[in-house]
Amino acid sequence: MTVRMLPLLRNVIIGISTLASTLSVADDFSLTDKQYFHKDGADVLAFSNWYNGLFSDSKISGVEVIQQGERTVTNGDIRIHATPEQWDLIPAFIRREVNGNSIESFMHYSDFNFNYSIKVSQANNGKLNITVNLPKAVPQALAGKAGFNLEFLPAAYFEKAFITESQNGQFPLYPSGNKEQNGKVAPALLASGHQLTLAPADPKHRIQITSSETISLYDGRSKAQNGWFVARSLLPTGKTGEVLKWQLDVTGQPNWQREPVIAHSQVGYHPKQKKVAVVELDSTVSTYQEITLLKVSASGDKQKVVEQTPSKWGNYTRYQYAKFDFSNVTEPGLYQLQYGDTLTAPFRIASDIFSNVWHPTLDMYMPIQMDHMLINEAYRVWHGASHLDDALQAPANHEHFDLYAMGPTTDTQFKAGEHIPGLNIGGWYDAGDYDIRTQTQYGTVLDLVHSWEQFSPERDSTTVDYSRKYVDLHVPDGKPDLLQQIEHGTLALIAQFRAVGHAIHGIIVPDISQYTHLGDGLTMTDNLIYDSSMSELETDGFHSGKFDDRWAFTTKSSALNYGSLAALSAASRALKGYNNKLAKECIDTAIKVWQDEQSHAPNTYHYGNTTGGPLYAEKLKAATELLISTGDSQYQQAIRDSLPDIKAHFDYLAIWALRAIPLMDNGFKQQIRELVKTNQTQRKELDKANPFGVVITEGGWAGNGTVMRQAITSYYMHQVFPDLVDTDQVMRGLNYLFGTHPDSDISFVSAVGAKSKKVAYGMNRADFSFIPGGIVPGVLILKPDFPENKENWPFFWGQNEYVVNMGASYIFLAHAAQHLLDTDPAYKN
Repeated sequence: MTVRMLPLLRNVIIGISTLASTLSVADDFSLTDKQYFHKDGADVLAFSNWYNGLFSDSKISGVEVIQQGERTVTNGDIRIHATPEQWDLIPAFIRREVNGNSIESFMHYSDFNFNYSIKVSQANNGKLNITVNLPKAVPQALAGKAGFNLEFLPAAYFEKAFITESQNGQFPLYPSGNKEQNGKVAPALLASGHQLTLAPADPKHRIQITSSETISLYDGRSKAQNGWFVARSLLPTGKTGEVLKWQLDVTGQPNWQREPVIAHSQVGYHPKQKKVAVVELDSTVSTYQEITLLKVSASGDKQKVVEQTPSKWGNYTRYQYAKFDFSNVTEPGLYQLQYGDTLTAPFRIASDIFSNVWHPTLDMYMPIQMDHMLINEAYRVWHGASHLDDALQAPANHEHFDLYAMGPTTDTQFKAGEHIPGLNIGGWYDAGDYDIRTQTQYGTVLDLVHSWEQFSPERDSTTVDYSRKYVDLHVPDGKPDLLQQIEHGTLALIAQFRAVGHAIHGIIVPDISQYTHLGDGLTMTDNLIYDSSMSELETDGFHSGKFDDRWAFTTKSSALNYGSLAALSAASRALKGYNNKLAKECIDTAIKVWQDEQSHAPNTYHYGNTTGGPLYAEKLKAATELLISTGDSQYQQAIRDSLPDIKAHFDYLAIWALRAIPLMDNGFKQQIRELVKTNQTQRKELDKANPFGVVITEGGWAGNGTVMRQAITSYYMHQVFPDLVDTDQVMRGLNYLFGTHPDSDISFVSAVGAKSKKVAYGMNRADFSFIPGGIVPGVLILKPDFPENKENWPFFWGQNEYVVNMGASYIFLAHAAQHLLDTDPAYKN
């Protein structure tokens, strides 16, 4: 080696040393001011979120891992079973303490008087320690049962492998073997050891766990389709203090940055509409690239129409945002947006842009949800005519597992378990399950009626034959489909008053094994009325001894009565001239029920989300719809009496106050006008909270329902007070659904837009598929700062569950947007 080479070698050594130091720092976890552990390309949360109080385990709790922008690990906590199901016992959260470089969370299982804490702390090697600490030893009843679990998203680990010090294998795409049964059949073991590495060949998902205790790997899908892969160590018995320690090594990526997302409408834009794309960027991006609007020709050539640097908006959740306004582009055609290497799917600019976006919802989703009917589509049967044995009287003082409950009396002439005749007509499956929730039913009917009255869509693409309990999709029958859907929901509501004289909470299966049923609703029951005097296998062709009938929850609730009569009153108008007999029965029933409710103190029984909304809100709905139907001044007075509530809850009640205005005096209108002014001032402040210009809720259920309701409210406000409310508030709500939202640019309306939800939570969820026209809840904001909507895993109901009333709201909103584009002066040349 020459002397001349020594300085060069020294520089190389210094460079390598510097790089190693940089990589070490980048690969070390640190506790952020948002109270989670972070390093480049990876985050570890420790009880930032908690199990959903409504539906038990919603897979958003405990120790969680976000790796290169995707949350793939959750529920790091003590559980009683190796692969817990949704309804299995969960602990109660006590408190969370953040000290120095550690987060310690304290929990309690009250059934076993079992307290523990889980502490996550920095190790000295760039890894994290997870320790379980017990003030008292594991109770005898939990010996050999309680263990620390960490759950891994199956979709993230498909086509990947695992390895321990003595075993290796591939993650199964689909489970096989015996079904795990708690206390009867043990879960099948994929592997075990003291060092478990998941996805060793894939740095995007590689995670290693090391412990002196045995770590076992299971496939929770052997018990239920929504199960996850689970790593688990049993807690040792007879010990206190630190009883279990895992070292967690999460592979990051130095200098990792999330790929940009160009949030835009997958459907497209009207030429005169505001057109604003929102670019979602990693928080570490310091320099913006150019964004380009390209026009696509028939030959495939792409012409640059606009190219500019997007304007910085600021930070929201964990990302930063910039906006690109191309409203000046009005020429019809096909376009794409490009930012760096990110290129959107083609979208349209056209004057009829929203004219048919509601077709899949009315043509497919709404009829597919119809209960008590067989739904046929060409070669496919979506489901048979189910629940023709509806329904048995639910017992008094009974709490159901899905937010239904009975009070101290049934409030009917039927005994517990007795068949209530006449409930086996009409109604829609509420959501991804098979109950008929009354509050959902009347909300759906109301939105459908309002669509009919405002826009009168005569579309006919579906055959509905009640005599045969048969629906045929894509086959016209000469009747407007919207009226047929209004009729179907109305039949379910009126059946309740015929059967028991008042609105009921709803109808739902009594057993959780039925509730978790996936597939054809017809296979849930034998469609024969239950007779307790028969043996389980006995039948006379009309009755059977098989206890599979749904229960009717019937305790009186004035809120439900008011909400139901509002829908019946509205339906009476829509059905007039279509089904006159039903229309008359609806208005007669609505008036009678109103009169009855005025004669006594309200029945205020409340439980879960099945006994109606706030009484003041349901009463206002009823008074408004009855006023529109009858013109009777008593309902005007009821609306005036509601003014204090309207003022206190205007954003929630605005639609009903605005609908009443044409039949109220000018004084009432002026008071509502002042409320609209205040609302618009508040709305401008809310619009500054995020770059999308809509209200994004942060509860356990994502906020597309709120986004639509806000947009519909804006439509009514604009119709009454066009000088106070601009039309863009309506368009922003629809654009949000179609892809202008956080996390991705996907349309949340399945089969609408170039890229839309193709994996969703309906009756179809086990098939990783979708129902055309269904609308999902959307982006869930996980604390403290992570927006998420999973497209590779349907079982997140808070993000991906279709709900029938959202379909009805969407039909109205789509019509409202197109109506404004067709008629409002703002969109005229």
